[in-house]
Amino acid sequence: MSFLGVQDSRMTKQGGYRICLRGAGGRAWQGQKTSMLGRVKIELITTGSELLLGQVLNSHPGYLSGRLAELGLMLSRQTAVPDGKDAIAAVLKEAWGRSDLVIVTGGLGPTSDDVTREAVAAVFKKEMVFHPEILEKILGYFAARDLKAPEMVKVQAMVPKGMEVLPNERGTAPGLMWEEGGKMLVILPGPPRELGAMFEARVEPKLRGWAKPGVRTRVVRVFGIGESAVQEKCEEALRGIGIEEIGYCARPGEVDVRLRGVEEKVLQAGVDKLRECLGVAVYGEGVETMEEVVVGLARAGKIKLATAESCTGGLVASRITDVAGASEIFVGGWVTYLNEAKARELGVKRESLEKYGAVSGVVAGEMAVGAREKSGADWAVAVTGIAGPGGGSAGKPVGLVYLGIAGAGGVETIEKKLVPERKTFKAMASQAALNLLRVKLLANPFHKTEV
Repeated sequence: MSFLGVQDSRMTKQGGYRICLRGAGGRAWQGQKTSMLGRVKIELITTGSELLLGQVLNSHPGYLSGRLAELGLMLSRQTAVPDGKDAIAAVLKEAWGRSDLVIVTGGLGPTSDDVTREAVAAVFKKEMVFHPEILEKILGYFAARDLKAPEMVKVQAMVPKGMEVLPNERGTAPGLMWEEGGKMLVILPGPPRELGAMFEARVEPKLRGWAKPGVRTRVVRVFGIGESAVQEKCEEALRGIGIEEIGYCARPGEVDVRLRGVEEKVLQAGVDKLRECLGVAVYGEGVETMEEVVVGLARAGKIKLATAESCTGGLVASRITDVAGASEIFVGGWVTYLNEAKARELGVKRESLEKYGAVSGVVAGEMAVGAREKSGADWAVAVTGIAGPGGGSAGKPVGLVYLGIAGAGGVETIEKKLVPERKTFKAMASQAALNLLRVKLLANPFHKTEV
């Protein structure tokens, strides 16, 4: 399947399906991305002792490297440092000496451990200057929420002299930018929702054009096939086409295949070859998520969806509704954790629960049928399984999951055995349910499909 942008969002079949996910609420893969291969050296410094203590997952490198890649740029180094003016200043001084762009995150808040501003001022030998307009904006942020601003927030209005202030539309701490000698320093707040909005609105526009023609990268996303199997099926053919670099990034249940080379036509041939070798297992390109693809397909076909969940606790519905435009196609969902709820809310037969158990293909199918009938959706997907760590048996081990899907042509159930670790299990089960929806949307009308 191809998810390249085209002129409209209609589903067509000419050797594959093509839709414009931009028009359908998804994220279309651009394809013509370039990498600097070290010509522009970019370093990321993430600050905060909580990152090094393992108390907070450091999501900044993943997010920022992805955004930079879309600009044709690439991180060359990433360093995490604890709170402390001296520690931050030492790493920043080293990074500034060897890099063209340095991005620092965190430490811009009002508390005593937020010292990034002071560290920056020390490295660049700048005095701190009070900006009354920043304080006014901060006070307005609190007033709009009927809150009294603590006295300590005033420190966030102190800025190293001469540096550009980046407004924070989602919080109180402004970011900073400094350009000198062809280099750029960017200081961003730590909270991801603030960092992301600021980077995309204020920093990305200034970085466009930094990348020069070089090696291009394409990423193809694959579900349900391990990285070794993907390599066995495809790598020889990809090498024969002339792909210069092939990489594999495995996650539970799926693989990203990274193709790199100078010529776009060769990369496109590689993407086409992967689709040819792997078929429906290819679900998207670039940074597309499974839920974006599902919502895009459903919107393109004006198809209504519903969910019925037990072991995933509403995660499938949550992921669908994470996508803008989901309200056009998502009718509703049920979280029926107990047997009584399955029977009462979805019409699952009590004899089925007694004979086969809640974790069974029969019950998964009846959950899907019930959700479809009660919601009026075109397709309904159901999930029931054993997330663990307890509750398993020899016949039904932890990690067992059943998927059910109901459409106009009937109902189908599928058994899978996933990782017996609760959070990973839920993520994999939700991904499998979304993938089942994707395959059925591609194959609409209903027919039995192996996934």
